[in-house]
Amino acid sequence: MLHLAQVKKNLEGKVMLRLLAQQKAEYAWLLLPEESDVLWANAADCIEGALVLAEISPTQQVQDIQDVTSWVLDIVKKYLSTGITPEFLQEEVQRAEQWRQSLTLQSQELGRRALEMEARRDQIQELEENLKQERKKLELMEHQLKADIAGELSEDV
Repeated sequence: MLHLAQVKKNLEGKVMLRLLAQQKAEYAWLLLPEESDVLWANAADCIEGALVLAEISPTQQVQDIQDVTSWVLDIVKKYLSTGITPEFLQEEVQRAEQWRQSLTLQSQELGRRALEMEARRDQIQELEENLKQERKKLELMEHQLKADIAGELSEDV
């Protein structure tokens, strides 16, 4: 795993790497809360206090060392030269959170409206059924009245 580390020499003169941060994803790093040193057995011509990028195995063995200069310059070029500051990033996080909340409210409102429309559709269908039943009753009453009138007319003749 890739670490940002500082070169140190211990009392016996052995070169150690003090692990300062650990890469979690391509653009995500975790500052290590406690100091952790790893022995760098194959150190050659290193400057104490220098920062390096170190690939450390799960068994705490130094697998690869890179000069940090190009990495730092890349960070400066990508982020710091364009004005991306911690304050800007915090504002963007807040803006994204506001958008998320707004979208959540809109989604809830749409869900509420959909439920209301479903209830109204059910009411309309129920009214249509009632109207059909009333129409059938009226038609039956009309036929009955016509039959009664026709019967009375035939009795009078």
